[in-house]
Amino acid sequence: MQDDENVKNPDNIIEIPEDAFTSKESREKAGFTSSLGAQKPPKSRNRAVVCLIAAASVLSLMCGYILFDSKDLLQNRDFIQSRMAIKNNKSLQELSSPKPKKIAHYASLIKQLDKNKPVDKDAAEKVLQTFLENPALGPNAAAVIADANGKIIAAKNEDLALQPASTMKTLTALAASHTLDMASTLDTLVYASCDDSGSAARIVLRGGGDMLLGAGQSDPNHVNGRAGLETLANKTAAALKKRGVKIVQFAVDDSLFGAKRYPDLINENDEEGRFYAPTSSVAVDEGRNRDFAAWVSYGNDADDTDDYPLLDRHPAVSTGLIFANLLQKYGIDVREWKGDSAKITKAAKISGADSMHVSYKKSLISADFSQIARVCSAPLSEIMAYMLRHSDNSLAEEFGRLTALAMHKSNSPKGATLAVQDVLRDLGIDINGLHMSDCSGLSPKSAVRAVTLIQVQAQNLKAGLGAAAAEGLALPGVWCTSARKRLVDKSAAGLMRVKTGFLGDVSSMVGNVSRKSGGALTFAVVVNP
Repeated sequence: MQDDENVKNPDNIIEIPEDAFTSKESREKAGFTSSLGAQKPPKSRNRAVVCLIAAASVLSLMCGYILFDSKDLLQNRDFIQSRMAIKNNKSLQELSSPKPKKIAHYASLIKQLDKNKPVDKDAAEKVLQTFLENPALGPNAAAVIADANGKIIAAKNEDLALQPASTMKTLTALAASHTLDMASTLDTLVYASCDDSGSAARIVLRGGGDMLLGAGQSDPNHVNGRAGLETLANKTAAALKKRGVKIVQFAVDDSLFGAKRYPDLINENDEEGRFYAPTSSVAVDEGRNRDFAAWVSYGNDADDTDDYPLLDRHPAVSTGLIFANLLQKYGIDVREWKGDSAKITKAAKISGADSMHVSYKKSLISADFSQIARVCSAPLSEIMAYMLRHSDNSLAEEFGRLTALAMHKSNSPKGATLAVQDVLRDLGIDINGLHMSDCSGLSPKSAVRAVTLIQVQAQNLKAGLGAAAAEGLALPGVWCTSARKRLVDKSAAGLMRVKTGFLGDVSSMVGNVSRKSGGALTFAVVVNP
């Protein structure tokens, strides 16, 4: 996903308040460098499978009604929306006095969506009736079809608050894409402070939120592993040797997200720890306990997540150990940290390896430290697409946490949900009845009305800051294995952008559909037991 090469209307700009971390430089100066779990359902949930097939069937019926040829698709869709380029960069201190920020509109790849195409109300109601008559459904089922402006055409139980499963991620994605600079990256940095002799130094690996680090060289062709620890170690060793340093004390600064890394209820639906890794400023392969290099060598794509190994509960520790070993490989003698012990938590030994000093609450970077090396993640827009298409719980939660930091909310899971709700409210979305136990939908007791979900989808059809949330949705038949498996009618391949949800007996699906004669529809379907 690359920006358009030519700006056709450079003078067409809008202004927004500069009250968030919307640039890489401002995050660095503020101490937050940057750009940032998939849930797999139990196989024995037969009722949920029936419900999900029913939800997919209604989409096929809808596509039969609104299907159009590929020429019309290219002429009428604007789901690949305008990319924005943040121009000005300000520090945290300057953010305290909001000033307007100019955002340049990049040219759209296709023609403007016709949002005023009339919709056959009778046909839409027939689709819902067919869906709701499925004997597998009980009273806790909601379905909505709306036009491209968000006007509801047909609905059933649209005001019933139900558990959304992973369609909750669409709320988080919309809020994050309207708050963060989606062209920015999450940067992993190394800082050094040399002693008076210059022969030894203290170095700190400081995380900026990249939970998709690779253990090897940086990989420009994938999101997972775009920034590689071996590349960072090589740069670090070269910088140290240039300064005449061969011996270092080493620690990891994992203080970006503070002390609280787990939503309160998330373990109730993830007892084994396969679907959520604690929010961390650094993690290799999102903390999956597998030999990532070997897994890729077997022919697996680095960005595929078809397996669900146990997830590391201490990703910053593991990342630090990997990095320390790589520094040794490049000729740097890594020794135990002797810095300010009040700022350090000495982690327990992992698999017999030496313990790693990690600071979880306070930054280790002081005035005598300077940056000597850096690697950058994929842009936030690409990470968001990865999150949505893989239904990645860990990254969804992190997007919520980054949104909270940008909005100066509490640095906690609760602060993340409040930040998301505030952005949605500011966008004019009706969030009555919304309860977010987390930002991913994995935790129990979340609830949302279908009317809220449909309004989020209507926002996805608007060109503007939320483009990454719209573009990141799965395109059944093109992107996303999960959505492709749920595609009942192959003739609809490539005509829908969707987000599925599947958690125990809960099934859901939201998205937008291209129409035969142009224009689009949005839909939301939620089924609870």
